[in-house]
Formats: sequence, structure tokens, C-alpha cells
Amino acid sequence: MSGTRLELSRSWSLAGAILALHAAAAASVITVMGTALGYALGAAFLALGMAAAWARALHGSKASVRALELSRNEILLELKDGRRVQAELGPARHVSRMMVTLPLRRPMRRTILVARDMLGAEEFRRLRLWALWGRLPVAAKQLPA
Repeated sequence: MSGTRLELSRSWSLAGAILALHAAAAASVITVMGTALGYALGAAFLALGMAAAWARALHGSKASVRALELSRNEILLELKDGRRVQAELGPARHVSRMMVTLPLRRPMRRTILVARDMLGAEEFRRLRLWALWGRLPVAAKQLPA
């Protein structure tokens, strides 16, 4: 596959956001229930938050996405365990200044969230343009004079 390769780094801000939201859910459950079952459910929410932050934001899981290779309407994922998976993208992509979500259709149904601090500024810009247009921009220095 010819295209651009983007190496993803860990996102401590995304990990913090995941943990904060799960902690808020845990606090809400404990406030409403206040029983031993409520505390257990709150602890389960915190454990789920830690697992999600570890796997998605900090790339700790073997199935964590470490690199993306972009082409027309397909994307090649390189996982932490070394596997390379070619996937087809779904149509409902979200692009903002802070993140890009890439829903996958085949061979697995999964959404890849790329936070702004996972890539350098220029690489993140290129990913945003590719997610919107389905193609990479041509740099001005590559154009003939």
C-alpha cells in the first residue's frame, strides 16, 4: 500500500480524560446508591477506566494501534503486537481541532480515536485533511515551478 505512514504516540491527555470521566461515573453511582453494591460498581467503573486508558490512550494492549498507513478509502493499521490489518473506513468520520475518529467497517468494527497530542502538528493536519477529503494534500514544494 502506498501512502503516508503516521506513528502514533501515547496520549496522556486522553488517558486523563478517560480516567476523569470514569471517576465521575463512579462518584455518581456511589452518591446515588451508597451501599456496598454501589461501592463495588464504582470500583468497577474505575477499573474499566484504567483498562480503557491503558489500551487506547497509552497503547499498552497487544491490539493497540501503533501506526496508520493512509491511502484512498482504506487504512492499514499496525498493531502493537506487529500485526498489520488492512481495514475499510465507514462514512461517519468526526474531525475537529482536538481529535479525529475513524470508524472501521471491515474486517473489524471498531473506531480509532486519534487525539491531537498523538501526532506532530503537521502529521495531525494531514490526517484531518485525509479524513475529510479521502486523499492527502500535495505540498507546494512538490509542485513544478
